[in-house]
Amino acid sequence: MNMLVAIINFLRAWRRYNASLRELAQLGDRELADIGITRSDIPRIAWDSAHRGRL
Repeated sequence: MNMLVAIINFLRAWRRYNASLRELAQLGDRELADIGITRSDIPRIAWDSAHRGRL
């Protein structure tokens, strides 16, 4: 049962990660600069956001 819960949690986090990646990738460089991030920051920010959503 715990393994199933872990898999479900991982899949949910992965979906949140991909959604965040897509949203941030659609922003232009100027928009990203306005919020203080660069294109190279996008994967880290999306990952952090995905795992924060789990709490």
